[in-house]
Amino acid sequence: MAETDGFVREPHGPDPDEDGAPAGGDHRIDIAGDASGTVIAGNHNVVIDAHGSTVNLLPPQERPRPVRRERVALVPRRQPEPVGREADLEELEGALRGHGVVQLWGPPGVGKSTLLRHAARSLEPGPDGVLFLNGAHREPEDLAQEIFEACYEAPGYAPTGPELRRLMTGIEVTVYVDDAELTPERLRLLADAAPDATFVFASRERSLLGESADLELRGLARAAGLGLLERELRHGMPEAQYAVAVELCEVALGRPLLLLRAAGLARLDTSGETRLPRAAEIDGLLPLLFDRLDTAALKTLHLLATLRDADVDPEHVGALCDVPDPAAVCGRLAGLGLVTATERGYRSVADVLPEVRRRFAEPVAVDRLCDHFARWATLATTTPAQVADHGRALELVAEMAERRGRPDLAVRVARAVSPFLAESLRFGVWGRLLDQGQNAARQAGDTTAHAYFTHEKAIRCLMIGRRVVAAVLLAEAVVLWRQLGDNEGVDAALNAQQYTPPTPDAPPLGESPAPGADPGADPGGELGGDLGGDPGPVTAPEPATTTPDPVTTGPGTGADAGYDPGGSAGYDPGGSVGYDPAGAPGSDPGWGWADQGASAAHPATAPNAATQPGADFGAGQGANPWTVPNPAADPASHVAAHSSGAAGAGGAAAGGGAVAATATTAFWASLIAVVVGAVAALAIGVAVYQDLASENRTPPSSASGPSDGSSGGPSDELAGVWKNETGQLFLITKTGEGSYSFEWGGSCGETSTHEVTGGSGSYRGTVPVWDESSCGKRIGDVVLSIDVSSDGSSAAVDVAEPAGAEWECRTCESRTWTRPS
Repeated sequence: MAETDGFVREPHGPDPDEDGAPAGGDHRIDIAGDASGTVIAGNHNVVIDAHGSTVNLLPPQERPRPVRRERVALVPRRQPEPVGREADLEELEGALRGHGVVQLWGPPGVGKSTLLRHAARSLEPGPDGVLFLNGAHREPEDLAQEIFEACYEAPGYAPTGPELRRLMTGIEVTVYVDDAELTPERLRLLADAAPDATFVFASRERSLLGESADLELRGLARAAGLGLLERELRHGMPEAQYAVAVELCEVALGRPLLLLRAAGLARLDTSGETRLPRAAEIDGLLPLLFDRLDTAALKTLHLLATLRDADVDPEHVGALCDVPDPAAVCGRLAGLGLVTATERGYRSVADVLPEVRRRFAEPVAVDRLCDHFARWATLATTTPAQVADHGRALELVAEMAERRGRPDLAVRVARAVSPFLAESLRFGVWGRLLDQGQNAARQAGDTTAHAYFTHEKAIRCLMIGRRVVAAVLLAEAVVLWRQLGDNEGVDAALNAQQYTPPTPDAPPLGESPAPGADPGADPGGELGGDLGGDPGPVTAPEPATTTPDPVTTGPGTGADAGYDPGGSAGYDPGGSVGYDPAGAPGSDPGWGWADQGASAAHPATAPNAATQPGADFGAGQGANPWTVPNPAADPASHVAAHSSGAAGAGGAAAGGGAVAATATTAFWASLIAVVVGAVAALAIGVAVYQDLASENRTPPSSASGPSDGSSGGPSDELAGVWKNETGQLFLITKTGEGSYSFEWGGSCGETSTHEVTGGSGSYRGTVPVWDESSCGKRIGDVVLSIDVSSDGSSAAVDVAEPAGAEWECRTCESRTWTRPS
């Protein structure tokens, strides 16, 4: 057994044999001389290779046979017991006995994580054990895979969604998930992956209304607050300080984090006396604490603030800050309430960021960060699990490089970590790094890297069951490899193509489609869906004949066609809109902190803001070097708070979606658009991209011809590929007589399929409007109208709020779509 960061874990995989090959018959494949591995996802055996991974189908008799572990004990590191939480713990224990899902919620800094960790270690576990997971910046699929790996011995294997549910049925474990800032739909997906497990989700807000037992955690009572102060002072509280302590507890609203800082400041007092700060000073505790920190602590905070809300292992602190004992330094900072300790390392508390920025003119140099993490990922001692654990940090480093005008550095990082993320079987974070790498490769003009990332995105889609999208990407990869004259890459892509579903009138592999081929055709399901689910013993994929299983917690699930959190170009549940509607540092459109002017609403000096990781401390930065403007950002994206996926058919109907106004400012323009481009003569098939409307990401050079076999217009006046005024391409699919479907995505990560109906050139439909200030809350619908011209070459599109709507739609307007030439 290997112990890592307080967890007891099984080794990542089988021990290698003498020639370096993993045990069990797998053979070693190098990625640029640095990585190797073979993994199995569902019925796909994937061999990772420097020129793009290759795939083979496994017959049922050759698939892994997961071995059930006797008992699961994945508990957090031991920490001091929470003070004054006896009643809360008892209430949580009672809720666990009567419910399958419990939600613990409360404001930041109130002590949710501390209570959850204590509960995981002290309460009676489920009959089959207990797990503690951190859900920050992680998709439900990745969390479900971690639960599977904790319950079964099956190295290098990710089951399909239905298989995962079958294997997890009957396993009664208690699963504690901290930082579970997921939409209700995603929380349900995770809970459904282990039907007989009991889940406890800790989050800032209550979201599972009526679906779970919910416990609101409030600040400590006065007696408990005084007890916490006395414990943290370590030498007792002088009687003369009692009145000061009472005032502190009242002003801090019982928030443990603020009381920890007050006690920490008293401990650092060099006068030799124990003197608590006065209640009036609680607004200015951070500058006072910083003044008393040594150089090693300040350098550590500088690094963690640069990496914002990412978990960072102390080893990186030591290497990048030249700190001899980084674990001890991080531990001291956690004791002062300046950083948060997690099972994957340490991360900065949000309100610390502006104070760090005030003291350091520049963030840590991005070239140094990129060089460090790229080298670290390829060390022989670095495991795929460690790379996956640092996924958020890697994303931020690549983003920094891209926004600082160094896409070549972003390419280097993304390409260095990609094979290890594939081996980790954490498809969500792998997908996000692949998207970043592909986008950076385009900016850098690195055609080889562009081909590689396109190819790997296709392989990932195969592994998670999105076979239609995989076919599209592999077709593009073949073209890119051929343009490079890379026969090995061509062969790898063509090999994988045989496991993707054919489209109507599909040309032979490696050939361009006939001029009349319908670029948007989908033979058996929604765009991006798993048409065949888990094909079992078949030797070639077949179009779907059954309804795909709705559970998407594993690869090959037959999930909702549009639901692919890891592969969405720009969807970032760990920081983009949809994950943190309050405006956490992770939603920063620039390089450092968000510049949305929200500080007035959430002043850093207010007691409730001092512990608010959702607060925005970046207003008025101007030319501050900590903030690099996003050249791709749409200035118009800073509008009010409700968003619709109306334009989700390519981000399109209203040029980015319908937005309704409330007092909360949010990014309506971060609607996730599903963009489908038909590849021209040089390309093969169609290309599918997921795009953020707030970033000017466009498909590679592509065009589409008529969708029938003629030289005239399309065979159907509405179905097929369209282009909006910004040049984005998207697909509308005919589902029946007078019925058509398109995919849309909202800024909170929700993606689904909606219909329009009609005929004779006139079509109508509705799509929902979501409140971005509280993701998951649907507030109504907008009306979508499409009127196609008589020759079928263009369409007038109108998005309008319904009569009597209680919200204002600021982006409801008319647009024009055209057929790509």
